[in-house]
Amino acid sequence: MTAASTPELEADRRALIALIQDEAVFHGDFTLSSGKKATYYVDMRKLTLDHRAAPAIGRIMMDLIRDVDGIVAVGGLTLGADPIANAVMHESARSGHPLDAFVVRKEPKDHGRGRQIEGADVAGKRVVVVEDTSTTGQSALKAVEALRREGAEPVAVAVIVDRRTGAQGAVEAEGLQWLAAIDLDDLGLQPQ
Repeated sequence: MTAASTPELEADRRALIALIQDEAVFHGDFTLSSGKKATYYVDMRKLTLDHRAAPAIGRIMMDLIRDVDGIVAVGGLTLGADPIANAVMHESARSGHPLDAFVVRKEPKDHGRGRQIEGADVAGKRVVVVEDTSTTGQSALKAVEALRREGAEPVAVAVIVDRRTGAQGAVEAEGLQWLAAIDLDDLGLQPQ
């Protein structure tokens, strides 16, 4: 369990946990993007795109990455990372510590400039990859790989919900810092 750095941010985190428990945890038989089977699914897109949760997500994720030195931008693999990166970008501008956002396409465009990374220029820059939830870490690592090809220096992966199913180990094996705002204990769920 990770606590936020101030009582106000911890209140935001607790409110987000309650929203996740009430509206974003679904029980049944699910296949995760990793191909793994699960008896519950945490649908964070339901909340990262919700006006009640997005501002708090921006504040919570800014707090989570506050000690990562020298970063200039956040983003990750589209679609899950996009609203998180935007929430962080807006909160960072509001708080006077502006960070840009980027989007990593699953594949480079086959037209126009043929880019795989849109938004902030990441070449030569320290960046953080963000994600809504992570099971194996492969989505985040696909973004890391694309960022490294573009000359960026990814230094951390920050997730809203850590499913505690191996993502942390995979990310740390790539030399990256792992940061998670909420884990399964917070949600009253067991790893699968």
